[in-house]
Amino acid sequence: MNEAFLQYVWQHQLLEGELRTVDGLPVVVERPGLLNRDSGPDFSDAHVRIGETLWIGNVEVHVHTSDWNHHRHSNNRAYDNVVLHVVYAHDSPLTLQNGHPLPTLQLRDFIPQPLWDNYESLVNPPEPLPVPCAPRLNEVSQFYISGCLERLLLERLENKCQMVRRHLDTSHGNWEQCCYVLLAHYFGGKANALPFELLAQSIPQTLLARWRDKPQRIEALLFGQAGLLEGYFSDDYPRQLQADYEALRQGAGLKPIAAPMWRFFRIRPYSFPTLRISQFAQLVCRSHSLFSRLLETPSASDIQQLFNVQASPYWDNHFHFDRPSPGNTKRVGGDFVDMLIINAWAPLLFEYGCQHAQQHYKDRAVDLLLQLKPENNRIVRQWAAVGVKASSAAQSQALIQLANDYCTHRNCLNCQIGYKIITH
Repeated sequence: MNEAFLQYVWQHQLLEGELRTVDGLPVVVERPGLLNRDSGPDFSDAHVRIGETLWIGNVEVHVHTSDWNHHRHSNNRAYDNVVLHVVYAHDSPLTLQNGHPLPTLQLRDFIPQPLWDNYESLVNPPEPLPVPCAPRLNEVSQFYISGCLERLLLERLENKCQMVRRHLDTSHGNWEQCCYVLLAHYFGGKANALPFELLAQSIPQTLLARWRDKPQRIEALLFGQAGLLEGYFSDDYPRQLQADYEALRQGAGLKPIAAPMWRFFRIRPYSFPTLRISQFAQLVCRSHSLFSRLLETPSASDIQQLFNVQASPYWDNHFHFDRPSPGNTKRVGGDFVDMLIINAWAPLLFEYGCQHAQQHYKDRAVDLLLQLKPENNRIVRQWAAVGVKASSAAQSQALIQLANDYCTHRNCLNCQIGYKIITH
């Protein structure tokens, strides 16, 4: 038994029988109160009739009555307004400092046994499962699950908006700069997100705007600031980039980031930072006022077209400077473009709608995810294996949220699907 389960039972009043205190007084719960997840009593503003008296105040929940003293509540004035002590097992009398006994309700007598059994089957299954409720998902209708996923998608977007707000703060409220840095972060993938972010922040947008119609200059700026133009090169292209960067660097007083930050090891060659930097340079060149342009582009297919860039011709037969490789065009893949929309643009658009109280931008962010195909990753495949198949990126994002914030932590008490199974 644990307090979290007892709080859950009290919050949702999942009790049976006529409630009575340990002293035999009848208890009628008119309002269980508001759950408090911070310090202080567990529930505030509860309305509880004990005997003939209606009490309005706080409710404290413990496994044992003696926990009141173990937790030193007697010396804490925050607990002076507790009107009912709700416990699983009453193991000792409790008298307050004023000498009056605190009314105590022993839940052990009123919790339906199937409720606890259902909860135990989720948080302590016979064998560990990535989806704890997998054996019982068939008890929940697909219609109900779809409704849960809609709410989980909003949770996912709100979580991602925390990163957007962080970049917006460092960009001093400049949405164009925030968009540029956020896209750079995701261009780097998991392995090179930080150096890509630092790279974007190291070059003033005014300097990029000045050379936007000169792709080689933009590439020279990015490779130079990435610290990847140090040393001697035999190929003409990197040597030209080197010369261009030195001229630009002296005029703007630029300082490159540390080259060892970039990771190549255990990364697919088509995701090497050399190719991603060249592709990002092409995006910079074709995207004047990118944020404003994206804001005016509601169609996912049009945004995909905008992000569909390829590395400069030198990279057709290279993955590193001065190291030829079999030739082919290095264009970003469709899954990579969708990833940029899912992780960078949709959250940015959603946060813009939040900060400007414009619901249609928030709705458009959701609609973009509904237009994209579902992601194909380990978590989405796990859900598909138990019969919950995503039909769009909106649903795959919701399933990722469900797995990360609920299933992994066995947070079934706060999961709507878990609630349905526990109370079934």
